[in-house]
Amino acid sequence: MQKDVIYSIQAIEFRIDLKDPFLFTAHHIDHFPVADAEMRPTKPSTPEKPYNMYYSETGVPGFPEHPHTGFETITLVESGYVDHFDSLGNSGRYGAGDVQWLSTGNGVEHCEMFPLLHMDKENPFELFQIWFNSSPEEKAEDPDYKMMWREHIPHVIQTDANGLKADIRVISGQFNGQDAIQRPPFSWAYAKENKVNIYMIHLEPHAEVTIPATTSTSTRFCYFYNGPELNIDGVVIDFKHLVELKPDVNIHLKNGAEIGRIMWLEGEPIGAPVAMRGPFVLNSDQELNTAFARYRQTHFGHWPWPSPAPVFKREQPRFASYKSGKEVEHPE
Repeated sequence: MQKDVIYSIQAIEFRIDLKDPFLFTAHHIDHFPVADAEMRPTKPSTPEKPYNMYYSETGVPGFPEHPHTGFETITLVESGYVDHFDSLGNSGRYGAGDVQWLSTGNGVEHCEMFPLLHMDKENPFELFQIWFNSSPEEKAEDPDYKMMWREHIPHVIQTDANGLKADIRVISGQFNGQDAIQRPPFSWAYAKENKVNIYMIHLEPHAEVTIPATTSTSTRFCYFYNGPELNIDGVVIDFKHLVELKPDVNIHLKNGAEIGRIMWLEGEPIGAPVAMRGPFVLNSDQELNTAFARYRQTHFGHWPWPSPAPVFKREQPRFASYKSGKEVEHPE
C-alpha cells in the first residue's frame, strides 16, 4: 500500500476543479427523451430522468453563440451528438466517442448545440469538456480547431495476470509508446516535453492496470466516474470521486465488481498567472479588461451563421468543415 501517492480525494457532482495546466472539467450528463421532428425533447425533465436544458430560440438543447479567449476546450462526447459552428466559418457534427480540440487563442465565438437525433428511442447524452489553459504566447495566437474522430483515436489494450482487460484511449500525449493524434500546434499539449497525457480508461470487472510515472513536477488527476469502487494502491475510491496523485511513481489501479471508467489527466504546469472571468482566461485583470473591450468592439469576427443556435438536418452524418467550407473532413 502506498497511501502517500494520494494527495487528496474529492466527491464530484458536475464541475471538476483542477490545477495548472488544467483549469476545470465539466462532466455533463443528460437523460434526454425521445425527440420530436425538430430534434427537441418531447418530455420535460423529471427527477428520475433529469436533464439540464439550455434553450435556444429553436428549443434544441445546447449553448448558443458565445465567446472564448485564452485557453482550449477539449470536448469528449461519450454519447449523443454536438453541432459546432464558429466565427471562423468552421462547422461540423461529432459525437459518440469523438473529440473536438478547440484552441481559442486571441478570441473566437462558437456555439455547441445538442440535436436529439432519435424519434424512436431516448437520446442519452454524456459529455466531458476540459478547459485547458494556454501559455501567454499561445493566448496571442489565432484560434484553431481540430477533430479527433473515434475511428482514429488510438487504444492501448492491456491484459492483466488474470486475463482481464484494460482499454486506454490515448487522447493526448502517449501511453506505453503509443502516441495520440497530434494536437493543434499552438497548444501547451503539442510539445512532447510538456507531457500532457489525457487517457479515457475502461476496465473490465476486477481488471488491474498500472499507469506509468511521469515527471515529479507534473500535475496528476484520476476521475473515477463509472463503477462502484476503484482501488488505487490499496486505497478504495468511491464512484464519482476525483483523486490528485503523486506524479513520479507508477500508480496501480484495481477495479471493483462492475465495469469501471476513469478520466486520467496529467501534465507539466504552465506556471503563469491566471486571471479568469467567465469564458476569458488571461494573465492579468488588465488583459481581461482589454479583451472584453475588444470583444465588445469586434465580437471576435463576423458571425456567419443564420442564427445564434443553428443545427444541421437530422440526416447529416458526422463531418468537419474548415475555412468556410473550403475544406471538408469525414471520419472515414
